[in-house]
Amino acid sequence: MSFQIRPKLRSKLPLLAALAVSAAATAVHADELTTPAAPSASQQAMPARGMSMDKVEAQFGSPSERLPAVGEPPITRWKYPGFEVYFEHQLVIHTVVIG
Repeated sequence: MSFQIRPKLRSKLPLLAALAVSAAATAVHADELTTPAAPSASQQAMPARGMSMDKVEAQFGSPSERLPAVGEPPITRWKYPGFEVYFEHQLVIHTVVIG
């Protein structure tokens, strides 16, 4: 069984070969984006997941701002200098470093 190329495709074969060679020879250029390193969360003491509101306040003091609960289940946010604490009901679910 021999392989035959259709006549229409045969006439375009040199063009396709030239495109393939030029695509392979094209150099790739890209910009490199560098960003400053973010401070590690381990460098700053922060509330751990599962801590109660009472324990957070005892260990870190009163927050600079307490935002009211939103939604169901209620999510409450406390703001401290350098981080914010999110609570579901009375327990920490997430702590976010603020830069």
